Amino acid sequence: MREQRTAKDYAQVIRWLVDEGYPQAEEIEIVQDNLNPHGPGALYQVFEPAEARRILDKVRFTYRPEHGSWLNMAEIEISVFERTCLSRRIATGAELEHQVAALEAERNAAQASINWQFTCEDACVKLDRLYPKLAQINHSL
Repeated sequence: MREQRTAKDYAQVIRWLVDEGYPQAEEIEIVQDNLNPHGPGALYQVFEPAEARRILDKVRFTYRPEHGSWLNMAEIEISVFERTCLSRRIATGAELEHQVAALEAERNAAQASINWQFTCEDACVKLDRLYPKLAQINHSL
C-alpha cells in the first residue's frame, strides 16, 4: 500500500502489475473507481509514450458504476471500518494495520454481513428513467 494515491503512484503500481505481478498474463483487467488520477493518462504523465503504450496494451480498465453495484457493498463494509476505527488519527502504519486486523477478526467471528435489500424491482422503480419502457420495446418489435 502506498502512502499517497497520486498519478505517479498509480502509474508505478500499474507497471508493477504488468511487469512483476502478472508478467505472463495476456491481459489484466483492473476494476477501479473513477478517481481522477486513476486512468490511462496517468501512465503518459509518468512514462515515455512508448513505455505507457506497452503497459496499457496489457491492461483493460473497468470502471465501477457510481451507483448500484457489488462494489457499493464493499464500500459499505469499508465505511464500517471508517466509522469504527479509522475516523480518528492513527499515528503509525503498524497501528493502523493492528486496528484494521482487530476489527476484521471481530467482524469475521460475528459473521457480519450486509443485508443488500435493493432488488431489481426497486431498481426499475427508482431508476425508471434508465430502463426502456415495455411499450417502447413492443412497438419496436
